[in-house]
Amino acid sequence: MLTTCARDYVSWANVFPSGESHDGTIRVLRFPVERERRLKDFAQLTDEILDGGGREQQEEWFRENGPIVPSLLEHLRQHRSSYDLVLFWTFRYYPSFFGLPLVAERAVLVPTAEEDRVVTLGVLAEFFRKPAGYLFMTPEEKALVSTRAGRPLQPAATVGIGIDSVTPVADARSTLDGHGIPAEYVLYLGRIDQNKGCQTLFDYFQDYAARHQGLSLVLAGPAKMRIPVHPRIHALGYVPDDLRTALLSQAQALMVPSPYESLSIVLLEGWNRAVPAVVNARCRVLEGQVRRANGGLYYRSARDFEEALRFLLTRSAERDTLGRQGLAYVEREYRWPTVLGRIESVLAATQDATSEKT
Repeated sequence: MLTTCARDYVSWANVFPSGESHDGTIRVLRFPVERERRLKDFAQLTDEILDGGGREQQEEWFRENGPIVPSLLEHLRQHRSSYDLVLFWTFRYYPSFFGLPLVAERAVLVPTAEEDRVVTLGVLAEFFRKPAGYLFMTPEEKALVSTRAGRPLQPAATVGIGIDSVTPVADARSTLDGHGIPAEYVLYLGRIDQNKGCQTLFDYFQDYAARHQGLSLVLAGPAKMRIPVHPRIHALGYVPDDLRTALLSQAQALMVPSPYESLSIVLLEGWNRAVPAVVNARCRVLEGQVRRANGGLYYRSARDFEEALRFLLTRSAERDTLGRQGLAYVEREYRWPTVLGRIESVLAATQDATSEKT
């Protein structure tokens, strides 16, 4: 594992010591970040490149996005032949954008690409064609990256992530009662952020609450924006694992309002507990996941949002069926043996192709 000394993806401040360590059987090499991210400069450059900046500006965006780790790139240059394959996670950061071309003939890209404006940058068409293999999170992501590359991408597989089976939660309701959680609620899990669609979630839920009694919205995660003061919106902040599990197991639905995703892990977590989902249909990945699983409902407007909640609250049998179908989808697609089999097939095909070229 080649990584940085940073822990915070916003500042990239060095925290961990550089050099070699071990995480179980995995050897970890950490490289120091040259400098922290200049947030003001990065924001200004982002505006410029999205308004049509040229190649130099676009490449500079990847530097400013960081984490700038020239020693990691030098390690790749010096030791490239000692690795059978090199997997790069997520396309949008410095180590991937500048590191992958150094070992392109043995590189496997896990792009985690979302349908945001950055993915349209001109420099990415060439970049997406460079890897020797690809691992995608969803069919929608594969189609997006292939379109940007201008050709089908092979060898490749849509793998998602591996998820362990879970056992039913004992006495979850008493755990929730101890934290003042109402009996009827829908749940949002994760960072509470404008970029995650939370403002629209708040607006739509308050419109719903003005016309319908009972249902509350419970939020569990760190807040990066102002949360409305409302008697039926309950913000818990970070929660311990036992409370998080209890919240998932008792929710009427899991709300996933993000407009940009390459894969929603929290959506799979909800289905793993047979909880139906209500997702933002403006995100093709979320709508695609829900359609393939038949595990929930999706909305494009406040009216859709209201109808989805009304349906789930008044049709308990159908709600339970959607949740069970979501769980069946996880069983089919995301258990570890299935996911690892897909990954191994791509790695083997990539290595075979690399061997033939060398």
